[in-house]
Amino acid sequence: MNVRQKTIKKEISASGVGLHTGANVTLTFCPAPENHGFKFQRIDLEGQPIVDADADNVTDTSRGTTITQNGASVSTVEHVMASLIGMDLDNVLIKLDGPETPIMDGSSIQFIDLLEEAGAIEQNADREYFTIPHNITYTEEDRKVEIVAMPLDDYRFTCMIDYNSPVLGSQHAGINTIAEFKKEIASCRTFCFLHELEYQLSHNLIKGGDLNNAIVIVDKEVTKDELSHLAKLFNRADIDVAPQGILNNMELRYQNEPARHKLLDMIGDLALVGMHLKGHIMAARPGHAANVAFAKKIKAAIKKEKNKKIQKVYDPSAKPLYDVVQIMEILPHRAATY
Repeated sequence: MNVRQKTIKKEISASGVGLHTGANVTLTFCPAPENHGFKFQRIDLEGQPIVDADADNVTDTSRGTTITQNGASVSTVEHVMASLIGMDLDNVLIKLDGPETPIMDGSSIQFIDLLEEAGAIEQNADREYFTIPHNITYTEEDRKVEIVAMPLDDYRFTCMIDYNSPVLGSQHAGINTIAEFKKEIASCRTFCFLHELEYQLSHNLIKGGDLNNAIVIVDKEVTKDELSHLAKLFNRADIDVAPQGILNNMELRYQNEPARHKLLDMIGDLALVGMHLKGHIMAARPGHAANVAFAKKIKAAIKKEKNKKIQKVYDPSAKPLYDVVQIMEILPHRAATY
């Protein structure tokens, strides 16, 4: 049985700040027609330009995934995109009155809650899947990144991270089907190492960051004075290091929450392929740059498979279904039946 495309029943909004820009922004999920796909609209800019959620539009992956088109950019799209795939949607317009999606709590769960409140509705058009036809691989030797997509009649993920950190260690996460996203992955928050946080603060790169939307992993010796300085920066009375090796601003939702969040990012970035996928994605040490490069490899595979089908249909060397005599015999009969 064919699966129908889906959109949401009504508009619904959320407001927050962009993690890196610090800009206050309102994001609105809007219903969209069949075959529309996922698109962002910068309603704060002249002409309200549209930015297609497409891997070919990615212009930056340094601190999240940024897409650019028609003179407009939208940053940190991965958590929003993951929520749309996790809710099994096809056509949604995402309106923004700022340059970056709101970070919310650093995960996708609040976007999931919004989309559930909006409700989903089936549309008349059938959904088109791309089923991975053979192993598709991507590697980065210098970063020891390995990603492979294998044929499977479902959408399954397995992810491993290893930052060579005695605190974080090697972690694994996985889901057997995308239907598990909401329960197992959506609430897992972004994370960073303390040395990264200090660098970003000193270079004014996380203007919207606070200690409510990221897990901070303490990967070095830290003095009381340094902790006091961090507390002052984030308007907190006190900050300390928890036994798990993270700042005690929050508790982990899962022991392997960082690995689960990397899986969340991967789902969001691969949504930029522009089509629902069927396959088993296995990744070691993924990141936004690798995810997007892999999404482009899948897009190239889709194009190749479509070209194969076109060539098969129009292959001049193929034997025709009917010769001229047969057609002349069939046509009068067909004409008489209508």
